[in-house]
Amino acid sequence: MAKKKKKEFETDPAVLAAYKHMIDGVPEVEWKGATRPYTSWNGNMFSHINRDNIIGLRLSKTDLKDFMETYDTGLFEGYPGFFQKEYAAMPPAMYDNTRAMRKWFRKSFAHVSSLKPKPTTKPKK
Repeated sequence: MAKKKKKEFETDPAVLAAYKHMIDGVPEVEWKGATRPYTSWNGNMFSHINRDNIIGLRLSKTDLKDFMETYDTGLFEGYPGFFQKEYAAMPPAMYDNTRAMRKWFRKSFAHVSSLKPKPTTKPKK
């Protein structure tokens, strides 16, 4: 039986540009992922873009609550039907506000920097 080919994922260029501007606010961080953009620090992922072109940010419990109340949003749906309990969905209306995006991205980075590093699963060359 032939394997089903996954539906191609294409990130909206405007969302990708907003994501890049947001990430540029923390020079230590660079995005990863050729087809599914994300950021990670010490093996802990803390932002990514889903198939619906929504940006998700991993936040501390307090910041998560504040973010969702401030921007009237909910948890981030990483994959269809799978809501990530530590991630908030960034409202698309926010994508034009680089200053606000960077503020929350810095909070996300601070949170993930406080987490225990995860060992890499990549084989050594």
